[in-house]
Amino acid sequence: MPKLPHSSPNPIRVIEVLTFPAVQLLDVTGPVQVFASANDFVASAGGVPPYRLKLVTQGDQGVMSSAGVVLAAAALGKGRGALDTLLVAGGQGVEAAAANPALVDWLRRRAKRARRVASVCTGAFLLAAAGLLDGRRAVTHWKDCARLAARFPAVLVEPDPIFICDGPVWTSAGVTAGIDLALAMVEEDLGCSMALAVARYMVVFLKRSGGQAQFSAALALQAADDRFGALHDWINDHLGDDLSLPALADKAGMSERSFSRHYAEATGQTPVRAIERLRVEAARRQLSETRLPIKRIAQRCGFGSEETMRRAFMRLLAVKPQDYRSRFTV
Repeated sequence: MPKLPHSSPNPIRVIEVLTFPAVQLLDVTGPVQVFASANDFVASAGGVPPYRLKLVTQGDQGVMSSAGVVLAAAALGKGRGALDTLLVAGGQGVEAAAANPALVDWLRRRAKRARRVASVCTGAFLLAAAGLLDGRRAVTHWKDCARLAARFPAVLVEPDPIFICDGPVWTSAGVTAGIDLALAMVEEDLGCSMALAVARYMVVFLKRSGGQAQFSAALALQAADDRFGALHDWINDHLGDDLSLPALADKAGMSERSFSRHYAEATGQTPVRAIERLRVEAARRQLSETRLPIKRIAQRCGFGSEETMRRAFMRLLAVKPQDYRSRFTV
């Protein structure tokens, strides 16, 4: 049982989740379950549940999600009451929602009453339409980042993070990233012990954190083309071995020139860059999940030296390995 947070004069945090027709179901239910689970833990320890959750939508009917499940949501109302968190979901219906002047105007006004404002997945398009992301760093689903940046040039779109907190405005990546964002909010509100308890209960990672990529380097390579699937499996099992261009070409049964050309066509990156990304990803896992010395991790992942690994981390993640470990270790 996690320790209860210290009492405060106003322990109840009102959270409104903005929904609309064809909303993504998990964008709503994922974060809501995180906050509801925190309520359950606090209540079971004899405390006052810290969150009051409310789904809202335009009109006075329930809202049909894109999954065909109807959500019970209250009408928007005049939005005059104080609010802790305003969370905007995403989904197939976000384009119509962002083009609805009345809804965007309500969002803009309601955000002024909130301590913090957040979006899940493509809900960032609604925040951007309301001008709430102007001049701020933001993220959305990886496949929509370029579109968000093109449509709203005042937004500083970053395609990689799971979530971003820029002042009082939070944005998260695709779908399940809303759970990561909500866990980070619970940690901010109630402490790491409570967030960890909720994460364990929901059987999810607590620290799949905001500085980490939306999907793994290995998954990106697999999604790009399966011609080199067997080679990628072998590479991941031999990151500490010789993975030079001649060695890879020989393993693939090609000449170096042919291998380089076909690999770049299939994956969109050179073999050297792909290997570096895979090694950085493996090192990241070991930094956050083990207490091995950094020098040992560099050797195991095939960097050869700490300095080589440091340069790779700075180039790809803009953070030093030791700083990454201190930030992402529970």
